[in-house]
Order: sequence, then C-alpha cells, then structure tokens
Amino acid sequence: MGRVWLAVFWVLCLSGAVVAGPEYWRHEWPRTDFSRTTVDSWVEIVSGGPAKDGIPALSAPGFLPVARESRIGGREPVIALELAGAQARAYPLRYLTWHEIVNDVVADLPVAVTFCPLCNSAVVFDRRVGERVLEFGVSGKLRNSDMIMYDRQTESWWQQAVGLGIVGEMTGVDLAMLPAWVESWEAFRARNPDGLVMDEPAWTRPYGRNPYVGYDSASRPFLYGGDVPPHGIAPLARVVRVGDRAWPLTRLAAAGEIAEDGLHLTWRSGAASALDSAAIGQGREVGDIRVFDQDGRDVVHDVMFAFAFHAFWPDGRWMLGD
Repeated sequence: MGRVWLAVFWVLCLSGAVVAGPEYWRHEWPRTDFSRTTVDSWVEIVSGGPAKDGIPALSAPGFLPVARESRIGGREPVIALELAGAQARAYPLRYLTWHEIVNDVVADLPVAVTFCPLCNSAVVFDRRVGERVLEFGVSGKLRNSDMIMYDRQTESWWQQAVGLGIVGEMTGVDLAMLPAWVESWEAFRARNPDGLVMDEPAWTRPYGRNPYVGYDSASRPFLYGGDVPPHGIAPLARVVRVGDRAWPLTRLAAAGEIAEDGLHLTWRSGAASALDSAAIGQGREVGDIRVFDQDGRDVVHDVMFAFAFHAFWPDGRWMLGD
C-alpha cells in the first residue's frame, strides 16, 4: 500500500511540475531579481508540486528536555547540533520531513536546520550574511531534485545541498555550514541526557509517518534528469560527503571505521532510514555516521544520495578505497 501511495504522490506532484522561467514566476516572486543568477539554464529549475510556502518552514520552534520526550522511537533519526556554550539540540526528521527548514537561534547564533527528503541532504547553516540575519522558507522549486530555499528578506533563491545563492540579490553568496549530523534518537539522548529536543509543531501533519514510502529503494530520483553516478553506484545509494569527496556508505558500514585523507569516519548500527517504511522508526538500517578530523573535532559533512553528490560536485572525488 505504501508504494501505491508513493506512486499517487509522484503523479500529483508531476501534474504540477512546470518547467518555466522568470516570466512565468514573477507573479509569485515579484521581489526576486531574476537578472542575477548562477543557473546555466532555467530548465534546470522545476516545480516540485507545492507552491511557495506550500511546505511551511518553521521559526522559533519549541523544545523539551530530553527526559520529557516519549513520542520518538529510539531508532528514529534526528539532526544533532552541539554548539559550544549551548545545550545540545535534536531536530527530529519526523518533523523536518514535513517542514524541511527550521529557523532557530542557538547560543545567540541564528541557524537554519534543513532537510531535503528527495536527496536525503541534512545541513545546518549559519543564517548570517554580513550584518544581515536571514530567515528561510521553502520555495516549492527543485533543481537536480534538491530543494531550493528562499530568504524572506530579499526573496533570493538558495540551493539547499550546497548553501549557495543561485537567483536574486544573494546570487553567489555562500552560507556557512555548521558541524551537525543525523543519528538515532537513542544515540543522541544517551550522549546528551541534559539536552533539548524540538517539540512537535502546532500543525496538522501525520508526524512520524513517511510520505515517501520506498523512495530510497527507487531506481531513479524524483524529477531528476541528470547523469547517474559513475563506478556503478546506484543513484539513491547514500554517500558521506565531506567537501568535494564522497565515501560510499556501504564501504563505511562494512568497515565500521575509516581513517583516510585526514579524516576519521565511523559507522554504528541503530538508526533507521526516514525514507523507507511508512513509519519512520521502522525504516531499514542506515546507521549512525560521524566524521572527525585528526584532532577529534566534528567535521561538516552530509549523508546524501549519490546522484545529488554527482549533480553538484561533478568533478568530485569518489573515495572507493581501491
């Protein structure tokens, strides 16, 4: 039944997927400066179905002490953010699957916690650009099956997987990425018994359910027309991206630990895929992944689908270990 539901979802989205350009978009985006862009061709950008803010980003979320949270299963994935001078915070994917962006402030630092289900990219950004603090929303547009965010101050468009302004006043601006990682709720609460977890938003959504049932077992990404990855790697296989390098998750999971290229990568069982079964907590095993430098400090990384790495880093290095 889940795969049937997914097929219906894709058909509905495809019916609203319009390949267009600035002339078509200006009625919805009158403040966006379409004369400034890094996009080679407007056909790269398509509608994913929902309109602007059709997927509602969150701002100023509520939090609970870890000890008071009883709704989240131990294997459910959360985005962990542990900043100096602040209580550790967990942002459950059961919420981010439905909202995709959370605008928050942690230890006086404005952050955007983001998750794009279609390319499995979970990245946390510093929301400051010079003296400005931006607030982000979901545009409803996709490029290479990755969410295009927008900022409410200039209505510029940003590529979520890379944190780059691609259309508008902020074109060419890079958002700083912060060390964060996806891990199981059990791993987070065991390490941070005095930490905080994002509370359930006040929206009517089936939180804990996955609207993309079976997606990470599909043969082809949704609304993606680019090249498949090299080396026989499946498009929806997960890779651990650090900069312009990608380690296949299968390699890391088989080894448990990899010390290579100045990094220490680790894998431990215990975390479910958020894009497999109807109930997120029952998803197939993908494991907890951490990445450290040679001094044991957390390193900015992303566990994303291989097709997205290849699309945004076409000249990237595939760390195959042979």
